Amino acid sequence: MSIPIVDSHIHLFPKSHLPTFTWYTPDGPLASQHSVDEYRAASTHKSHSHLQPRGFIFLETDRLSSVDDTSKSHGWTHPLDEVSFLTRIINGTPHPGEGHTVTDQRLCLAMIPWAPVPGGPSALEAYMAQVRARTGTDTIAWKKVRGVRYLVQDKPRGVMGQKGFVQGVQWLGRQGLTFDLGVDARSGGLWQLEEAVEMMESVCGGVALEEQTPIIINHLCKPNLRLSGSDTTEHTDFRAWKALVERMACWPKTYMKLSGAFSELPPLSEEKDPDIPHLVEQLQPWVEVIFRCFGPERVMFGSDWPVCNIGGGGNAVSRGRWQVVVEGILERLGLDQEQKRRVWGGTAVEAYGIEV
Repeated sequence: MSIPIVDSHIHLFPKSHLPTFTWYTPDGPLASQHSVDEYRAASTHKSHSHLQPRGFIFLETDRLSSVDDTSKSHGWTHPLDEVSFLTRIINGTPHPGEGHTVTDQRLCLAMIPWAPVPGGPSALEAYMAQVRARTGTDTIAWKKVRGVRYLVQDKPRGVMGQKGFVQGVQWLGRQGLTFDLGVDARSGGLWQLEEAVEMMESVCGGVALEEQTPIIINHLCKPNLRLSGSDTTEHTDFRAWKALVERMACWPKTYMKLSGAFSELPPLSEEKDPDIPHLVEQLQPWVEVIFRCFGPERVMFGSDWPVCNIGGGGNAVSRGRWQVVVEGILERLGLDQEQKRRVWGGTAVEAYGIEV
């Protein structure tokens, strides 16, 4: 029996948009077009034919932007251009050279654009009206806008605790939208997780379950996966990460993405096949915590393509390698067939409220 994969976390961008990214440099590792064409090539993994790609969820790509849409700042132009790009993918109306065709439109199951969350409900309402104008009212593209992301991993302390931020995340839930949370424990600091926990408590505390905003946590919170040895679980970093993740999981409408590990592990070679059992073993302490806290019902597979290419060995091999690693993780954890189906796609379908 084949298991359909919903890749819950990918990024796409045409070459013409590269100068609009915060992270762009001409010689950077992602300084080229990464389109549906390249993703399709990367996601074809012939040795595991029982795992069939069904589609992907697009996550915003960190465009130059600002919470305030004024002429004195970056404003909302570049994120809205990204919305238009995804709308063309969903509608099957590509511009020449964008790297997608009419037949690709079924692959994009959901779009998670950037949004000015710290601006609170008023800024979000104004911005989402412009998103709707870009996608078209009552169109398939608009219906596939299932949530938003505002990266906090590169923001200063205190952003998540702002009144506008908390009220903004609450507003999303009232609109039937999710919030993708991107924090970075290893490079940014564990304080980001501490602030995230406090933000969740403010957002969800005292709010009825049916009114709580689904919060979808990216990349295991980017923990320090370079720890190794038998004492990993006793390391200060691991214990702090574990305690904070446990607090995040207390809220029933929080979910975790099993993704992003190749960015935190030592880089892999393109030419030499990695030791998959060793990678599974190295990740075991972290994934045991995730599955104990969230259960398969709240964990979802994500490739983090094309970012996974940087540490995973390149576009030809990295996504396939991660898929094999995840398969090994699920086997080692002893998950049954239905639990595996949840991780590979069912959890993402439920969390984002999408149709497949």
